[in-house]
Amino acid sequence: MTKVHLLLSGVLILCISLRPFHGDYHTVNSGNNKSEPMYQLAFASFGPLNDDIFIADANGNHARPLLPDPANDYNASFSHDGKWIVFTSERNGSADIYRVHADGSGLEQLTDDPSFDDQAVFSPDGKKIAFVSSRNGQADIYIFEIATKKLTNITNHPAGDFRPAWSPDGEWIAFSTDRDSKRPMPVFTLWHSTEIYTIRIDGSNIKRRTQLDSYAGSPCWSFDGKQIVFYEAALQQVRNMNTVMKTNATTQLSVINVSDNTKQTITKDTGEKIYPRWFADGTIAYVTWGETPGIVFTNGKARLNGNFENPSWSSDGQQMLFHREVNAGWPPYYKLFSRDPQFQLIRSGVFPSYSPSGTYLICNDKTAGIHHNQIMRMNADGTNRSILFGDSIKSALAPVWSPQEDKIAFGFGRFFQSLQGPAIGDIAIIDSDGSHLEVLTDGKGNYGFPSWSPDGKKIVYRGATDSIKGLFIVDVETKKITRLTTNSHDNFPGWSPNGDLIAFTGKRDGNYDIYTIKPDGSALKRLTTDPGNEAHSIWSPDGKWIAFSSGRTGFKDESALHPYNPQPYGEICVMRADGSDVRVLTDNQYEEATPAWMSLKKRK
Repeated sequence: MTKVHLLLSGVLILCISLRPFHGDYHTVNSGNNKSEPMYQLAFASFGPLNDDIFIADANGNHARPLLPDPANDYNASFSHDGKWIVFTSERNGSADIYRVHADGSGLEQLTDDPSFDDQAVFSPDGKKIAFVSSRNGQADIYIFEIATKKLTNITNHPAGDFRPAWSPDGEWIAFSTDRDSKRPMPVFTLWHSTEIYTIRIDGSNIKRRTQLDSYAGSPCWSFDGKQIVFYEAALQQVRNMNTVMKTNATTQLSVINVSDNTKQTITKDTGEKIYPRWFADGTIAYVTWGETPGIVFTNGKARLNGNFENPSWSSDGQQMLFHREVNAGWPPYYKLFSRDPQFQLIRSGVFPSYSPSGTYLICNDKTAGIHHNQIMRMNADGTNRSILFGDSIKSALAPVWSPQEDKIAFGFGRFFQSLQGPAIGDIAIIDSDGSHLEVLTDGKGNYGFPSWSPDGKKIVYRGATDSIKGLFIVDVETKKITRLTTNSHDNFPGWSPNGDLIAFTGKRDGNYDIYTIKPDGSALKRLTTDPGNEAHSIWSPDGKWIAFSSGRTGFKDESALHPYNPQPYGEICVMRADGSDVRVLTDNQYEEATPAWMSLKKRK
């Protein structure tokens, strides 16, 4: 089973464990349900702002955008004859597979499904593509016949399968998979490990090729089909790569002999070695990150400096493809594809919160919660941005509007003790114009993630001291504190609009789920039961829905290929207030969390 956490662990803060989702996604293909109003949700994501594909000479010179577009385009590769390029694009909503001629003409969409389609590669004869898709509930390897449009799931396993590579004879697919992952959990986030497998293109004769119990990924066949090169890394090294603190890491390249599975490690030096690519002359190229990112060649050829993601060369060695991010403005504010058009999605900064009138949006100004954050305010359409509040020493994290729109509450201090040392934070409030800072707690614990009662008189929050942990309620006027729960894993509380319930994340049955409880501590109820972790729950303004982030759909790519992203998985979901009718709204390879609802009055 593929399990994961969902947190924006750097961007956000929690945990969510992931597993393949086997339920109905409730995709709505046409129109909106006229019996219900439209909803709008903002949320944060670890995905790129805008990846574009570039085509260049083989040495990286004369790089030019292939098909520039405001949406993400990525993971491109050539057909064997060099006439076509296959790639992933989100230009029409969800991630789908496209092909285009190398001169940018003849663009053709090959897949059209609301699920995640990615990592496509041509068969040697150019008549088929292999790609990864989540349309069966998790990441599987599919074969698509271009002429007939026939689609075949060749792996069909509840774990995640990634990065397919064709053998030169077109009979086999090598791929990585987390089906054997032990997934140790030293912190909130889960780490999947991956192994290399091969399988015939009809789905038969599957063979495990590595026994590392760590990371083996991005396989690439030698031109004679006798060997497979891949990167391998210890679990902690990939953890170092994923941290937002950008810790240095080391991976190595290894080669397997297909005939007997014997393995030889062919590199020894430090640094990341990712995306290995084999050339006809036996040279292997790979990507490295670190202080000077670029592409390194094993034959001593001069390295290419710069950011190159998923490089691919034409079979004649004359051209190369890669993608890189071309936008850097933060925080973002733009619409994203939703699997259910009743729920419009907006990508925003970290920890967004709409004002009750729908006039303003506040969020944190940095890309991750672990950084030193200020509170940014903007109009509800993302315009007219300014810093509303900040402190030179303490971080102002997870701001939220009061129901009367006159106050803003937030965590105020230092957080993320696992990475930054002892966490000491308070619950603080300011006026809506950023003035009159008032601290409500005692400065002796790790307090954060506030949520207001509907009358604006109380705040529920997460608290932890040396002796007590759980959820607490503070009276804003008197500063009297009442303990709500005693579980150390309770987090991210949210008060319902009518005040009768508080939703929160708790770990009581082996993983993190969404619960509700009355403000007096009675009537505890578990709402989610999926083996994947859930977190960041928040009520819709009418109290009919709860939005949350979930790891139920599993990993959709190798973790090592997503540097500075603590947990590359997790989707935005909604469910009815009683836990029924779960709908997964996003479906991609990035972590997404901390949703916020816009007022229904504004939407109307």
